[in-house]
Parts: sequence; C-alpha cells; structure tokens
Amino acid sequence: MPYSIQLYTVRTALEEDLAGTIERLAGIGFTMVEPYHFVAKAAELQQAMAENNITAPSGHAPLLSDDQDAIFAAARQLGIGTVIEPFVPEERWNTLEDVKDTADRLNAASAKGAGYGVRVGYHNHWWEVESVINGKTALEHLADHLDPGIVLELDTYWAAVGGQNPAEFLARLGDRVKFIHIKDGPVTADPSGQLAVGDGKMPIWDVLDAAGSLEVGVIELDEFHGDMFDAVTDSFRYLSAGKASV
Repeated sequence: MPYSIQLYTVRTALEEDLAGTIERLAGIGFTMVEPYHFVAKAAELQQAMAENNITAPSGHAPLLSDDQDAIFAAARQLGIGTVIEPFVPEERWNTLEDVKDTADRLNAASAKGAGYGVRVGYHNHWWEVESVINGKTALEHLADHLDPGIVLELDTYWAAVGGQNPAEFLARLGDRVKFIHIKDGPVTADPSGQLAVGDGKMPIWDVLDAAGSLEVGVIELDEFHGDMFDAVTDSFRYLSAGKASV
C-alpha cells in the first residue's frame, strides 16, 4: 500500500519553510504528498518535490468556487492526476435537489478537467455521511449522480464520526473510492483530539482491508496536541510496518 500525506497536516511548517518541510517529509520516508490550495505555490512545490523525488498523485483545490482552468493547469504542472474538491458546506447536504446540484457542478468540472488530462474527485466530512435522505446517506446519493470518471476520496475518520462503520461504508461505495484519508483519534467532530494513526479508536486495518480499489492511502491529521512531525512519523511507521506487526 503506497502512503501519501495531506500537506494540510503540516501547514504551519509549510508556510514557514516549504522546501524544508518537503525535505523533512522525504526524510521520514514519504515518496508522495497531497497538496492543498496549490495554485499560488505551484512553482515552489514543483521544485521541492523534484529535489526530493516526491510525486503528488492527488491534490485538494476548491474546484466549485475558484478558477478551474488555473487549478487544472497547476495540477498538470505538478503532475497531479486527480484534483479533489475538499469541501461543500454542511447546509448543502440536506435535500436531494442540493446533492444533485453538487453532482452536476462536479460533472461539469470533470468535463473541463478532462481537457487537461486531470481526473476530478470529492472528499467528504462527517455531514455528507450523517445526512440520510430516503434511507441513504447524502454521499451515496452524490455517488449515484456523478459521472463514472469521477472518484471519491473517503475520509474514513469523518465517515465514522458521521455514524457509519467505515469498513462497511467503503464496501458499499465500492470501486468509486480511489483514495482514502487515514486518521485516528477518539472519533468525534472535534479535530483537536486527533492522534497518530494507530493510537486512537479507528479500525485502521479493517478499513484498509475494505478499500479494494484504493490507489493511495493518505495520512492526515487536522490538529494534534504535540509535535506534529512526531505524529506524522509515528503514523507513517505504524502503517509501513504492516498489519502483522500490530
């Protein structure tokens, strides 16, 4: 299983020293990263990634609110094959009409991305999973209305916060899920309690076993009480050691 890291995890260090942060991640053992809001810093990221033999299979960008051409052009520059919309507000997931509207907008973005050779995806929080419409989660309704080429990046932690068993949810979503966010903690909506992967309540190996069509597993911590690089290192080592070592 190849592991990447969502750069939002180390955002404070990244803002202070982008090149040094990428080098530090490479030193931990990462060969892949998932950039966020990467348009403005594409050139700097490209150089730092090249110097450290790091690639970016995926990246987060606000496709539904920012300049899509600029996003896709920067993605192509960085070698990002899949651009993932990271956030649609909670109030947009309560009716089927709103979910369909989001699907339509993602479908349009996907059509534009195809011209750049870039795939489009969507990343969830807990509210797309917590919201149930006609007996089905809003995220599943979204998947039903997305064009076949659009993928999901399931944030497995937020899926659990939203009330789903993440392994069972992955099985239901099937091969639409090509990326997952791997995070751990007490499984609450408060990000301040998040922990290094392996130190919390998430069934990490059940989740990974259920992700049958996964291309990349992405480590992420939204917050951490302590040295973030310690948590990142511990997470990477836990996952790299494999299930047999637990």
